Amino acid sequence: MDNNCGANISSSPSSEPGVALDVLPLHSTNLLTVLNEKGIIQYESPAIQRIYGFEQEKLVDEQVAEYFHPDDRERVMTAFRTIVTSDDSTVKAVEYRHEQADGTYKWVESVASGNPTPSGYYVVNTRDISAQKEREQQLKATNERLEEFASIISHDLRNPLNVAQAQVHLAQEECESDHLDDVVGAHDRMEALIDDLLTLSRVGQQVSEMEPVPLASLAETCWQTVPTADATLVTDTDQWLLADRSRLRQLLENLIRNAVEHGGEAVTVTVGDLEDGFYVEDDGTGIPPTARAQIFEAGNSTTCTGTGQGLNIAKQIADAHGWQIQHTDGTNGGARFEITGVEPI
Repeated sequence: MDNNCGANISSSPSSEPGVALDVLPLHSTNLLTVLNEKGIIQYESPAIQRIYGFEQEKLVDEQVAEYFHPDDRERVMTAFRTIVTSDDSTVKAVEYRHEQADGTYKWVESVASGNPTPSGYYVVNTRDISAQKEREQQLKATNERLEEFASIISHDLRNPLNVAQAQVHLAQEECESDHLDDVVGAHDRMEALIDDLLTLSRVGQQVSEMEPVPLASLAETCWQTVPTADATLVTDTDQWLLADRSRLRQLLENLIRNAVEHGGEAVTVTVGDLEDGFYVEDDGTGIPPTARAQIFEAGNSTTCTGTGQGLNIAKQIADAHGWQIQHTDGTNGGARFEITGVEPI
């Protein structure tokens, strides 16, 4: 909201002299509230009836905090007191629950101007975000059910798979057969698919907790946990970035594994800096031009041993952070994946 909103107040619709609101857009779909420095309501625009169901003058002279949900009250009033006592005129949005005329609560978002009016009042612009919050809750519930489903399925699949793996191991001790090697390979693929199923149930969730992460150190940790044969890792970075450490590790592991699987056992993998992110590239054979358009699609793989989920998972992790990932040609002809939109530290 414009910091100068309400600066030319001239006449008052309330009992308080000097609360003038002639210039405010009274028919806005958003609710306009005028508060004194103690949070006492001086004025509410007509939109209050549409949003909360109260008559326009009903809450005038009331303490606004009394209508906040008890769990949100202190947080919102702390934000308001900061605006009143600070010289910072930055406008900040606060989400909270406000009581309605029927006694229930509705999610709203309020933005208060950091500049008081000439009369010393503060103008607050509020909008209804209840539909947005409902969608967020539904998405959260869906993600929780998906993760629970994936965990149950993977558990039920792992038990018979472990039995089968043990039996094949015993059979290999008793006799040699290429057929048994094929069974081992099939079991390994099943195990990888189960792991990817669990990962896919989690990576699409929006990242909420991030921390400073040293990129080079994490890449070296990933290198120790991914089968890399005779491949070589080069870390050409010293940057720290803000990320969910666990998911960033999954992203790096998947890109490293992809480089080794497709670039060859002696490939060199480099992790380096970009102006607004980082890259992972190899000096292998690269990705065939005919396969590049589908590389981030689930189930797409150019090898018979891949699950086709690795790059899809990497993209979902990038998306969850608000980053972008794209494929380009590597410096030495291999594949290069650039992750941008990253917040450096």
